[in-house]
Amino acid sequence: MLDYALLGALAAVVRHGSFERAAGVLNLTPSAVSQRIKLLEERVGSVLVKRGQPCVATASGALLCRHTERVQMLEADLGGHLPMLPGVLAGQRPTLRVAVNDDSAATWFVDAVAPFCVERGVLLDLVIDDQDHTAQRIRDGSVQGAVTTQAEPVQGCRSSRLGRMRYRAVAAPAFLAQYFAAGVTRETLRHAPCVEFNPKDQLQQRFIRRITRAELAPPSHWMPHVAGFLRACVTGMGWGMCPERMIAPHLAQGELVELVPGRHLDIDLYWQSWRLSIGWLDDFGVMLRTRCKEYLD
Repeated sequence: MLDYALLGALAAVVRHGSFERAAGVLNLTPSAVSQRIKLLEERVGSVLVKRGQPCVATASGALLCRHTERVQMLEADLGGHLPMLPGVLAGQRPTLRVAVNDDSAATWFVDAVAPFCVERGVLLDLVIDDQDHTAQRIRDGSVQGAVTTQAEPVQGCRSSRLGRMRYRAVAAPAFLAQYFAAGVTRETLRHAPCVEFNPKDQLQQRFIRRITRAELAPPSHWMPHVAGFLRACVTGMGWGMCPERMIAPHLAQGELVELVPGRHLDIDLYWQSWRLSIGWLDDFGVMLRTRCKEYLD
């Protein structure tokens, strides 16, 4: 029989990245948390946590964390149906950890899910990652759902299409005049600085390939913050691919212009979540598919 006090300590360490933070959440001492992890590892016969900054789960630890979180979600769902149950079930708020790209979080995702979270008392824990990599988060068990570009369901999950985000290549008017006076060509794109979110961001490269059919390596700013990325474009530091919803006011005011009007990138987004039937999690998926029609094409 699994000891859920020990499993809870493991899940807390992995979720918060350290024994000290997990101890604070569990109202224990770091030594007590460490002892629980050690005892669980002895019982399982395997190392479950890679100690470091942050602490991360081993493959065995990830399996146990996934199991623990599913049990916690089922308990929260049961508590919603049987509010008179004594103990931890009564009044327990379910927590949903979702992997989502920063652009979605900044433009439509929070607006889409906020009414549901408020009405149903769901706590949201967002994990930010590139949309091409969020599926890995649900694959390794660190989240229960993900907004991703991957259409094919991860093993043990279901996938449904949400819609598409449209990105446009934009820059400040002065930047366009300085670097693209001769047009947007292979040579001008090679020398014009661009803005990239982080090393995972491939949108600028996709646009370059679409325009030139070539692989180029222009000088790049790295701006791993959605507001900073936008400001870098507005202030003339470089050109970048920005969500259409985010830049509409800036285009209207003339602060930004398109590099090639009419040439854009459409990114299809999907919702993937555990196949395990949990009432409020299933309801969240239905709500998201419905609400996103107001924000995505």
